[in-house]
Amino acid sequence: MFQVLGSAWPLLLGLFMLMVGNGLQGTLLGVRGDLEGFSTLQMSVVMSGYFVGFLGGSQLAPEMIRRVGHVRVFAALGSAISAVLILYPTLVSPWSWTVGRIVIGFCFSGVYVTAESWLNNSTTNETRGQALSLYMIVQMGGIVLAQYLLLLGDAGGFVLFIIPSVLVSLAFAPILLSISPTPAFDSTKPMRLKELVQASPLVSVGMILLGGVYAAQFGMAAVYGTRVGLSLAQISIFVSAIYIAALVSMYPIGWLSDRFDRRLVIIAVSLLGGVGALLGVVLGGSFGVLIACAAIMGGTSNPLYSLLIAYANDFLEPEDMAAASAGFVFINGVGAIAGPITVGYVMDVFGNQGYWAFVAVLMLGLGVYGLYRMRKRPSTHSGDTVPYAPVMASASPVAVDMAQDLYIEAEAELAESTTSEPQAS
Repeated sequence: MFQVLGSAWPLLLGLFMLMVGNGLQGTLLGVRGDLEGFSTLQMSVVMSGYFVGFLGGSQLAPEMIRRVGHVRVFAALGSAISAVLILYPTLVSPWSWTVGRIVIGFCFSGVYVTAESWLNNSTTNETRGQALSLYMIVQMGGIVLAQYLLLLGDAGGFVLFIIPSVLVSLAFAPILLSISPTPAFDSTKPMRLKELVQASPLVSVGMILLGGVYAAQFGMAAVYGTRVGLSLAQISIFVSAIYIAALVSMYPIGWLSDRFDRRLVIIAVSLLGGVGALLGVVLGGSFGVLIACAAIMGGTSNPLYSLLIAYANDFLEPEDMAAASAGFVFINGVGAIAGPITVGYVMDVFGNQGYWAFVAVLMLGLGVYGLYRMRKRPSTHSGDTVPYAPVMASASPVAVDMAQDLYIEAEAELAESTTSEPQAS
């Protein structure tokens, strides 16, 4: 761990500052939109824009890097992010914010692809798992810290928009001054939808449902907080509880998935998340209950992303893993685009508790579908599963590819150890 930190700290520091900036602007817009009188549905469209841009950026960034190189892409996209952050408080309308969110999502996706490819290039087979773990901690830590920076200024002014702009601008200094350009990489063409569903129906359905949940917690949590009358400090605690719980639960859930049938773990975690969201529907009037519900939602939904990828890999050949994961990333992105708009509509029709009802339906739906799949295909768990690797739904396909490299290496080691064992007579 210290070896990775010693060699990659400038990159990790820059990524941390980027995550702070991204986490702050997402929550800030949710609060500022309420002050500007935007409706819930309008804010849901604004928030959905980020995921439209993010999905587009993840598809186009590799080609941009191949054409002009890592450094130029990184600098150009970073400049665009800083510019949009400054423009938010000067162009106050749902449509200009939606366009800004699309641009921000596209640029952040491209920045993540570039930075994660640098990180991947700086690791070895022995240190890739540690690098991936450190990257996940950096992601979570940046988003959590961002929520408390929200208390440094007035959400109705300009200062809180300047802070993430400055952070994003400064984030490029340690990266660009310490890291040499890396060769452009070849992106993996995703499997067709039919092939993905045939490979793993549970993972395909789970990815699109989790995309909706992820969008609800990253895009709409602050909007929900403003609608139920939480103060700025309470919104900060509410949003940060989601990611603190995710960080705490990621490894224990992964440990369980390496020792028990992964479908059972997926079902149990999904149902727990659904029950936690139902508590928000029934008892959501108390701030303490809201914090507990946020922690349950974040602590279950975020590890599920890694769980689903690990489960799919248990049934895939190593040469198919990268193509499958690229397809799963795309499916998850589609779910994330639809998530905020659906949440906004449900909240408009059924009231603020529709936020929790939406999450409950998706999480319980995943759990119930997992039970159905177990009836259709009985457990084949033999203990010979590849180890769980942590990766967040907010990561670009490059980070997922890093996780897949770990799976492929583990699969090769497992196959080697199996063939080297003496055959029973």
